[in-house]
Amino acid sequence: MAGGGGRPRCPPGVLLGVAAVVVAAGWVRAELKDEQSIDLIGKNEVYGDIRHEVNVYVKVFTNSPFLVCMDLALSQERIIDANYLWTGPDGRVLQGQSYVNLTETGKLMVLGFMVPMSGAYTCTLSHKVIETTTQEEIEMVEAYKFMVYAYREADHAYQVSVRFSTTGCGLKNNDLFINILKNILNSSISHLTCHITGSSYKCHSIRTPKDGLQYELFVNFLVNPFAPGWEEVCPEFPYDCEAVTNRRVRQAAERIGKFFHQIRQVLKNEFQAVPTIQYVDNSFSMTPIDSCRPGFGRNHHTHQNCASCCVVCGPGTYSPNNEVTCQTCARPEAKMYGAKSCH
Repeated sequence: MAGGGGRPRCPPGVLLGVAAVVVAAGWVRAELKDEQSIDLIGKNEVYGDIRHEVNVYVKVFTNSPFLVCMDLALSQERIIDANYLWTGPDGRVLQGQSYVNLTETGKLMVLGFMVPMSGAYTCTLSHKVIETTTQEEIEMVEAYKFMVYAYREADHAYQVSVRFSTTGCGLKNNDLFINILKNILNSSISHLTCHITGSSYKCHSIRTPKDGLQYELFVNFLVNPFAPGWEEVCPEFPYDCEAVTNRRVRQAAERIGKFFHQIRQVLKNEFQAVPTIQYVDNSFSMTPIDSCRPGFGRNHHTHQNCASCCVVCGPGTYSPNNEVTCQTCARPEAKMYGAKSCH
């Protein structure tokens, strides 16, 4: 029977399965596959598991939680002559590196997490187990693997659809009306450094049993938070402004919603040049649209525990624009995390 050094443990085999941890705003939640979830709120620590690699999601430019070079059960035992060897994604030993905080008890924190820091962090723990009867010392070696990914919050915008009745589809007043509408909306949200983009309309003839032939303008536009000067709104953190831009665009969307609730009075006062165009009651709708910065995307299958996050694109994938999907390279030329192209 072993004593004085913890339970005997098998040498590490192939790391299978997935555990996941999301780190944001100073809290941590770890979810281990096939095990009960373990909340580590306030501790800022993530334990390893010799059976599973652990996925950890760290918001860009923040510090990672402490990655602990042991599992939760082993942490409750006495460990004799422990030695910890941490290596980063490039295989480099992390001891002494300026961008990490490595404690004497084998805990690793990556400081100011950047996109290129994403990847596999592996710790090898060696320690002794002493047989109580013979005092024989047995050397134990265990490996823990953490897959650490940079992520951002999604950028929010709002798709607006609205309809107006008009007296005909070929009228110049239709174009005039849309331009005036766009100018008024832009003026109402410019102080929030938001603006209207992608505005368009189509005119359709509609025949109804009750009213006969009518014409309607189907108008669509996007409430976008990235008007010129948007970066100046968050001078302290110009590199990571999702919270600020998302708050501003939500306020802009609320103002536009209020505008359309008062649209009949606005049309009477502001659109005297085009009195033949009228708002179609209850036609206003607004849908939130999420986007990710280039080099980031969403993958509900690969990153199901951070499904709403914009996670850095992995090697062999890229994202060149503000869509929400990392595309697969035809050839595996993108070998880094966060690629914006395959070259």
